Amino acid sequence: MQLAFEAERRKTKTRNFIKGILFLLPSIILFSVFLFYPMMKTVYLSFFLTDASGATTVFVGLQNYIQLFTSSIFLKSFKSTFLFVLYIVPATIIISLFLAVLANEKLKGVGIFRTIFSSTMGISVAAASVFWLYLFNPTMGLLNEILGFLGMEGIGWLTDPAWALVAVSITTIWMNIGFTFLILLGGLQSIDQSLYESANIDGAGYFYKLRRITVPMLSPTLFFVLTVTIINAFQTFGQIDILTQGGPQNETNLIVYSIYREAFVNYQFGAASAQAVILFILILLMTALQFKFGEKKVHYQ
Repeated sequence: MQLAFEAERRKTKTRNFIKGILFLLPSIILFSVFLFYPMMKTVYLSFFLTDASGATTVFVGLQNYIQLFTSSIFLKSFKSTFLFVLYIVPATIIISLFLAVLANEKLKGVGIFRTIFSSTMGISVAAASVFWLYLFNPTMGLLNEILGFLGMEGIGWLTDPAWALVAVSITTIWMNIGFTFLILLGGLQSIDQSLYESANIDGAGYFYKLRRITVPMLSPTLFFVLTVTIINAFQTFGQIDILTQGGPQNETNLIVYSIYREAFVNYQFGAASAQAVILFILILLMTALQFKFGEKKVHYQ
């Protein structure tokens, strides 16, 4: 009797497993074709030299990786990438949080401002980059016109090595604000209003409630936004390609753009694959560190 019961249970488990696999099969196929295979192919190519068509020619082992970390251009790309992330992540989150707090207030016509604050989410990277390309124009750009009106000398926003990365960062912050704002606003609106009512009864001030209620209760949303913003920052490409093409003097040659140039300009697919693997490991480490140290400060309701 016991043996029959065990056999039936194993049969049910097997049947349920097969059903689960069948339900997951479309996703497994898609992920295999568009994610797992390209990932394994990239790792494979990173150990080879390739011809212009991408076919492997000579196995070089770790030589592609060694050359990268001894290349001054790649090390500069590495530094520029981290500076870029450092510029845009805090600024994007702080500005978006400020706008979300404002838009969460019960004010007349606040819906118009919510639409304006989130509007950048509906603008493509190409359109936004062209828009900022005109703003940064050294002769007729609005920014230099404002500086001239204030009696200050114009800046070569996209041609001066000291300002190019800052200019691209400003563009990226502006582009990312819409999405981040919407997520944070949704997080603010999900906070239980009874907490604020209790604080009002106790005579708590606005900034006390902001510090003791809003930020702690918003911490899961902030954690999500921080993770996504960091990953997106490491993967920035479109605005670099349109605004600076990695220049001047490789100041904006971020790792993603360096991968593109190695693969599709220099046709060095092995070196490009090695950079892609390094970028993947870098993002993976940053995300793992965030979950290890950042999640401890998240207050889940």
